[in-house]
Amino acid sequence: MSRQLIKNAKVVNENKIFESDVLIDDDIILKIDRDITDVNANVLDAQGNYLLPGIIDDQVHFREPGLTHKGNIASESRAAIAGGITTFMEQPNTDPQTVTIERLEEKFAMAANTSYANYSFPFGGTNDNLEEIKRLDKNACSGIKLFLGSSTGNMLVDNEAVIEKIFRNTEMVISAHCEDEGTIQRNLAQYKEQYGEDIPVQYHPSIRSEEACYLSSSKAIALAKKTGARLHVFHLSTGKETQLFRNDIPLKEKKITAEVCIHHLWFSDTDYKDKGTLIKWNPAVKTAMDRKQLWEALLDDRIDIIATDHAPHTLQEKNNVYTKAPSGGPLVQHALPAILEKYEEGSISLESVVEKMCHNPAILFQIERRGFVREGYFADLVLVNLNNPWTVSKDTILYKCGWSPFEGSTFSSKISHTFVNGHLAYENGKFSAKRNARRLTFER
Repeated sequence: MSRQLIKNAKVVNENKIFESDVLIDDDIILKIDRDITDVNANVLDAQGNYLLPGIIDDQVHFREPGLTHKGNIASESRAAIAGGITTFMEQPNTDPQTVTIERLEEKFAMAANTSYANYSFPFGGTNDNLEEIKRLDKNACSGIKLFLGSSTGNMLVDNEAVIEKIFRNTEMVISAHCEDEGTIQRNLAQYKEQYGEDIPVQYHPSIRSEEACYLSSSKAIALAKKTGARLHVFHLSTGKETQLFRNDIPLKEKKITAEVCIHHLWFSDTDYKDKGTLIKWNPAVKTAMDRKQLWEALLDDRIDIIATDHAPHTLQEKNNVYTKAPSGGPLVQHALPAILEKYEEGSISLESVVEKMCHNPAILFQIERRGFVREGYFADLVLVNLNNPWTVSKDTILYKCGWSPFEGSTFSSKISHTFVNGHLAYENGKFSAKRNARRLTFER
């Protein structure tokens, strides 16, 4: 049936929670109201569970092309919809890198054939592809990505003159990974002198330090102010950086915005003892005080978005000595349950979860008709039972890499249904054989 009727849901949308039915016609939300009847609709009784807009994850690494032993668009987007993520923006540091318009369109073609979730891809900036950036249509993709700190695939952009030219030559959102490479290399050299290659992982936040993060973030923000560029700083990890951002104007008026990731809100440096390189990320998980200050900035709107930075590696890769173990970990399947656990603890409201993971990504990237439960919008929807405890275990992990930093954690909330463009893509652990994902469109 092309019509779906969700009955008896608690809808979480635009700072309200209200009981309602939702009628879907093909791929669009047709009606939101109490006591809807439609004899032609397939009826799903939500039984009083919570209906959210589909999560929009503005930063993932799905490893295709070239790194598909870790993951691919099909495997990781499948895990994403099981975690309530209906839209993702996959980063350009693949092999080959997404740094030409031709490579960008090749990636869109891959996703069209294999993705379970809606998709877009930021275009990677380098020290020598300014002319390609100038040619890029502002509605072609989610934005520009710059690694202003070391990156896989040698995508480090360290020529300050080039960075300024990029800032001056695009209207698109420039998303930046901000860590100062010189500071990192000096710190690394000191620890290698003491420990060789097998540096204890607890020193990771001392190597990729607060100083390295703040120096890079503050320089990027100063340049954005100078040039008028639209800057979005990815994955804040320090309390000090949060002081650089404003909360006194609406998101639509902000030229400089920020994101925090699930792992920086969940873990702290005390967790390295038990988790080791499994929680080695760039930027590093830092102190409990940094985590507290990140939460404060998230809740007072200096930080605008919660994302995952999903970045799978095999366990064999992660189990190397410090200098050989890659940074990153898989998160898309467990991000929403993890943040809902923080709701259960009283750290964040459901309305704020939806604002930071659904509404704000749609506003910030100017995505067309997604991120809200609204009539006329695409029916990307997630039904969540807040009282259905389950424990993350090997046999429930869907990532191709087969592990999770949350293994052994018990979550109170479970995603039961995920709709992608009106199609019931995931239901109680089972996936539809049909994929209904779309390339994102933008209103710029």
